[in-house]
Amino acid sequence: MSSFYRVDDVQKILDVSSTKAYKIIQQLNKELKEKGYITIAGRVPIKYFKEKYYC
Repeated sequence: MSSFYRVDDVQKILDVSSTKAYKIIQQLNKELKEKGYITIAGRVPIKYFKEKYYC
């Protein structure tokens, strides 16, 4: 089991377009980079996603 959400996961969870899902992931990864974390493009850690979005 992966510890990351991909674009299709974010898209289904939030019921948004793939373009919007990419933008959300980019924003979350930007926040993580500012905190000093290494990120992976197109993926966001599930734990951090759940902290930011109440699903």
